[in-house]
Amino acid sequence: MSPTAQVKKILILSANPRDTDKLRLDEEVREIRSTLRRSKDRAQFEIIAESAVRVDDLLPTLLDYEPQIVHFSGHGTGSQGLALENAVGKAQLVSTAALARLFKAFKTKIECVFLNACYSEAQADAIHQHIDYVVGMNKAVGDRGAIEFAVGFYMGLVNGRSYEEAFELGCTAVDLEGIPESSTPVIRARARSRVADEQSQLVPTDALSASTTSSEDSTRIFISYRSQDPDKQLAQEFYTALKQAGHEAFMAGESIRLGENWSQRVDLELERCDYFLLLLSAQSAVSEMVTEEVRRAKQLRDLRPERKPQLLPIRVNFPMNSPLNYDLRGYLQQIQQREWTAPTDTPKILQEVLSLIGDRGEWIEPEPSSLSAVPLIETVDAPPLPVAEPELYREPGGSVPLESGLYVERSPIEADCYSEILQPGALIRIKAPRQMGKTSLMARILNHANQQGYQTIPLSFQRADSKLFTDLDLFLRWFCEQVGRRLKRREQLEEYWQGYGSKDKCNAYFEECLLEEIDSPIVLGLDEIDLIFPHREVADDFFSLLRSWYESARYGDSGSELWAKLRLVVVHSTEAYVPVNMNQSPFNVGRNVELPEFTAAQVQDLARRYGLHWQESQVEQLVTLVGGHPYLVRKAFYHLRRQEVTLEQLLQTSHTEAGIYSDHLRRHLLNLQRYPQLAEAFRQVVVKSKPVELDSDPAFKLESMGLINLYGNEATTRCDLYRLYFRNYLGA
Repeated sequence: MSPTAQVKKILILSANPRDTDKLRLDEEVREIRSTLRRSKDRAQFEIIAESAVRVDDLLPTLLDYEPQIVHFSGHGTGSQGLALENAVGKAQLVSTAALARLFKAFKTKIECVFLNACYSEAQADAIHQHIDYVVGMNKAVGDRGAIEFAVGFYMGLVNGRSYEEAFELGCTAVDLEGIPESSTPVIRARARSRVADEQSQLVPTDALSASTTSSEDSTRIFISYRSQDPDKQLAQEFYTALKQAGHEAFMAGESIRLGENWSQRVDLELERCDYFLLLLSAQSAVSEMVTEEVRRAKQLRDLRPERKPQLLPIRVNFPMNSPLNYDLRGYLQQIQQREWTAPTDTPKILQEVLSLIGDRGEWIEPEPSSLSAVPLIETVDAPPLPVAEPELYREPGGSVPLESGLYVERSPIEADCYSEILQPGALIRIKAPRQMGKTSLMARILNHANQQGYQTIPLSFQRADSKLFTDLDLFLRWFCEQVGRRLKRREQLEEYWQGYGSKDKCNAYFEECLLEEIDSPIVLGLDEIDLIFPHREVADDFFSLLRSWYESARYGDSGSELWAKLRLVVVHSTEAYVPVNMNQSPFNVGRNVELPEFTAAQVQDLARRYGLHWQESQVEQLVTLVGGHPYLVRKAFYHLRRQEVTLEQLLQTSHTEAGIYSDHLRRHLLNLQRYPQLAEAFRQVVVKSKPVELDSDPAFKLESMGLINLYGNEATTRCDLYRLYFRNYLGA
């Protein structure tokens, strides 16, 4: 290196939060410094090391030092981001999108970003939009491998090698030490003129591509669609037109490259997009993946002050009066929609979308009167829904007899719950993984209470804006408004919502305005309360309030009689434990109900309702494939009844992308790839034919997701469907 060359600053940022595994970060910094001291060009480099880095340290540190190389040492969590420290030294995740935006602001200064952290490939891909050279790790890396790679990398760099050559030297150093991790580091590199970059203000069009560029101010659009015509063809037309208009469109079939981690890419594009273009057909209306993408897009929109991404739903051969599943109705109820019925509609809708995106606008929200939400009523001739209705809807002229439906009773659970809800001050907690029948059971408990003359109110927390969960006062007021509206007592709420003490105001409203004024018992069915779990302060206060109501009915004082009139049914998915890093339920009072799978006899009974006259051997084959999972069993029966597949074909193709369960399996894969440690633990289970002993934390979470059965500390795959699919997709 020339003695007149500018001194390059290497900024090393390290973080090892106290609630994460201990790393040898000091040793890594010491070895890098030692490597620099041995170089003849050491005067051309300066190392600056900052430890115990907090999230709020990032901006000022980068502004103060203006480094050319930024090196991060610590923990990565896959697509969820990197773990830095908060004010008390615990882990605080920085999202992939936030990191990309951070380095975008320093793209004219920083040449290379080195992420020496497990599972940091997703962040490397995102940062590479703005930084020419980025190093990350595609899986977990041990302390020794990470240190040896860093030493080899900087040894090359300080001896005049290029970033790409230094990367190769780092991998070589790992090999020389006999550490089997030389394929773990990855580099994203492009050689281009920084001067030209500043003049043209060009960045890659594709988040992970280095060959195509477009305006950095272009709008990003995520296209959600089902991979079948006419949805697929229409998506392609929108994708092409948006690209030609200078926008950056993401369409999975066009944008994701062979071998690329599709789940990380989908997460990244959802975080980055300005608009979410939803092609909503009869098929996508019952798709788990489409519902998950819409949920994520709406969650991002609710949490951001700029309200992005804007949702643009287009109904494809799916009239406005066609029913939607419960979740989609909730997500889209305040959003205007367009209808596509034939190719002749394409030019008009496309022009409207292009004009709206060009103006950075949004579709005007409809008047409340036009929001005629239509529920999907499940029958044997309709596809099973990925989410259930919280109420039993009635046909004109009377109720639908319970025994004529598709609900399968799991005795004695229903009878026990029907008896319990009649008890003064009852509280029933229903928990299980998704699609196990929790909401359906809640609806039947409320229906039974209603038949006894009780006031019943189903309330799904999915209907609350995400921002409400961050403010206790706003959340409790919303909660009271929902209950008060159903009981015709909403007008009185304002006089109670004065002064301080959010829980006191809520408590007084329930006691004085509702329980004192209404003679009959009131049953609240609180569905999807897991949405509040990530917001621990609000969750803790809300659950302590419910606990106090439950306990007040048991005090035996003058207020007990009032609180005894309030009955609660609380429902949550155990899958919610995973993203909030829980290893137990946050709410443990009242009667606990955990829903089991269907037995073989119950599966055979359901087969008869679908008009399938099966032998025991056929039932056994299906139960071996999917266990007694209610949703998966019903999905099989739906397609078998329609003669779209035979049992033999189902058994052969179920675990493939061509099978009827591909949507369900991809949702689970998406969640696993967000948490690489869980994916690795599950991989250990699916490759073994015998039970595998797991650590308690991953074992609890995988069981909560419904992927394994636990026998003590030993785990087995829940069913053959999961074993066959994930054995392929987890690299086993």
